[in-house]
Amino acid sequence: MKTAKKLFSIMLTLVMVLSLTACGGSKSETTEETQEEQTEQASTDDAASYKIGICQLVQHEALDAATKGFMDTVKEKLGDSVTFDEQNAQGDSNTCSTIINGFVSEGVDLILANATPALQAAAAGTNEIPILGTSVTEYGVALEIDDFDGTVGGNISGTSDLAPLEDQAKMLNELLPDAKNIGLLYCSAEANSQYQVDEVKKFLEDMGYACELYAFSDSNDLSSVATTVASECDAVYVPTDNTVASNTELINNIFLPAKIPVIAGEEGICSGCGIATLSISYYDLGCATGEMAVKVLQGEDISTMPIEYAPNFTKKYVPSRCEELGITIPDDYEAIEEE
Repeated sequence: MKTAKKLFSIMLTLVMVLSLTACGGSKSETTEETQEEQTEQASTDDAASYKIGICQLVQHEALDAATKGFMDTVKEKLGDSVTFDEQNAQGDSNTCSTIINGFVSEGVDLILANATPALQAAAAGTNEIPILGTSVTEYGVALEIDDFDGTVGGNISGTSDLAPLEDQAKMLNELLPDAKNIGLLYCSAEANSQYQVDEVKKFLEDMGYACELYAFSDSNDLSSVATTVASECDAVYVPTDNTVASNTELINNIFLPAKIPVIAGEEGICSGCGIATLSISYYDLGCATGEMAVKVLQGEDISTMPIEYAPNFTKKYVPSRCEELGITIPDDYEAIEEE
């Protein structure tokens, strides 16, 4: 009897040990599974994610297209790993500074500065966060760099919308050979506009035209300055100027009734008030900037990246306005679609 009890006791002990071992094995397996899940979660958390701050000076066709091209390209390359904080300064340089300061406080991974005042605000706001400019004509002028060699250095690079200014002057000469007095209309608050009209003026004067610069400080005095131009000139050149781009209807309502043709620096301005332009695609320019952004976010040194320029320029014209002004357009011009 005692032997039977003793045997039963041994068997019971073995069962308990085996049970505990099984529980221990289950606990170990559970721990391993938990560790694997935690590792997978950590891997997911460590996956690259980026936030890009976009500061656009003002809403108009050219800048809108550049921003869209930029965002489309970055999203195509990086997918859901990138988010955008897109803000518009409504034409106010001080607002650009406020927007940039917000991006710096947020600690965004990269800033897109769309237009010269946005670039200038970004350059003043941070020397650490990578900055890419777009729709900026001349970086040396915008950032006051003497003997600019094509690479800004530091934390800044980007793309330029500079068209061949000599070829734009030649376009005016081709379409308006009988014009004598040319007015160059621009906003004095935009450094790159000043640069463009100064350069075009040299080329036009070499062709024998009498040229006069007509500067306005902002949209408030644009009407009075444009009215003066209409009374003193028989043709007008306007550069890639953001204030002009935002007020093309006003300009057209002054110049078209006065039969004053306008050669424009880019397509958006031309469609609103011009007869012809030698223009780039701002959407393509934004795409090129997006390609640069992807490289920067993936580790390329922005300080060594030279400014990139649009590879293609197209002669374009506005059929209805040319017809109204009696201007014959050569066959190698492409019509701008009118709404």
